[in-house]
Amino acid sequence: MKVRVAAFAVSLDGYAAGPAQDLQNPLGVRGPELMQWFFPTRAWRKMQGQEGGETGVDNQMAERSFDNVGAWVLGRNMFGPVRGPWVDESWKGWWGDEPPYHVPAFVLTHHARRPLVMKGGTTFHFVSGSATEVLARAKAAAAGKDVRIGGGASTVRQFLEARAVDEMHLALSPVLLGTGENLFAGLDLHALGYAVAEVVPGERATHLIVRRQ
Repeated sequence: MKVRVAAFAVSLDGYAAGPAQDLQNPLGVRGPELMQWFFPTRAWRKMQGQEGGETGVDNQMAERSFDNVGAWVLGRNMFGPVRGPWVDESWKGWWGDEPPYHVPAFVLTHHARRPLVMKGGTTFHFVSGSATEVLARAKAAAAGKDVRIGGGASTVRQFLEARAVDEMHLALSPVLLGTGENLFAGLDLHALGYAVAEVVPGERATHLIVRRQ
């Protein structure tokens, strides 16, 4: 079992999302530019119920990111734009009736909400606590498979700071955002014991595998 970040897109200047995330801009302003490596792939098109798509290195890395995942951890911003207490339970995520997870997904929040059961095997559990506490629940749910930390950047930082991430796959996109949510803000990955283990050039991104030593 590994705890890993996978297919996590960052700009050359370290941003994982643009500014002003809202209902119209789930990835922030200009955020979709980070994902231009992913959208043409067969993996993405399959998630959309479409056929075709590219099958090169970017697609191979995208497909690899879903291998052996038994549970996810998501930040609340990644689940949706709702802030503060849940006024009601009408918001069910960005993904429609059948999210792409197909396993238990743990959403970090300070506000209680009942578990949300969706089509295709995804159940969203709304949890609070430290990285260690949340991971204990996710690992139990994963039943021996990997736990994938899905983001956003502040969530990934939290688990990196706790040295809880075993492996991180960054898709380095040839984009300069200049502002937004910076993955590396306040982090000294070298001091935390992380090092680059693999560099894989793709068609539209460079894939970096970072591992905890």
